Amino acid sequence: MFMALSRLIDSLNEKIADTVSWALLAAVIICAGNALIRYIFNSSSNAWLEIQWYLYAAMFMLAASNTLRRDEHVRIDVVVGRFSRRTQVWIDLFGFLLFLLPVCLVILWFGVPFAALSIRSAEMSSNAGGLIVWPAKLLVPVGFALLVLQAVSEVIKRIAFLAGRIDGHEFAKHATTPEDEIAAIKAANQIG
Repeated sequence: MFMALSRLIDSLNEKIADTVSWALLAAVIICAGNALIRYIFNSSSNAWLEIQWYLYAAMFMLAASNTLRRDEHVRIDVVVGRFSRRTQVWIDLFGFLLFLLPVCLVILWFGVPFAALSIRSAEMSSNAGGLIVWPAKLLVPVGFALLVLQAVSEVIKRIAFLAGRIDGHEFAKHATTPEDEIAAIKAANQIG
């Protein structure tokens, strides 16, 4: 039952990350279009600049949980890599339970009212021609809620590994070298 929940969370975060990955293309197109309009017509708008940071924020906040799922987050592999697989799993479990989850829950505790106030007040950018601000502020609690869910999924997988119920492939790092990562990206693009 817990592994089914873990797989459901993994699937949700993967689908969200796949969808939000298109925000990078949109941001690049908007950035290039804005630069062309600015140089050709000597005209621009703060809205175009703000939508770019909205898109970058969406990519970062909504895909962070999938980065955790893929075990591609920042860590000290030079040190941890010297330990046995079982010890590495215990370190992960300790990190999730004592650091990641508490920090994410504190950020959610403050982030939900932060976003709610912005939504209720229909907060607008202070820049001339700027956009509404609440969608960007809403990304904070949504992104951290997804990260909490993924942390729960990772805890489930680590406990299942320690109990001998899974072999660890479900939380193994997807790429071990930059070349492996490039090959994985190319393979995913050929499939999709």
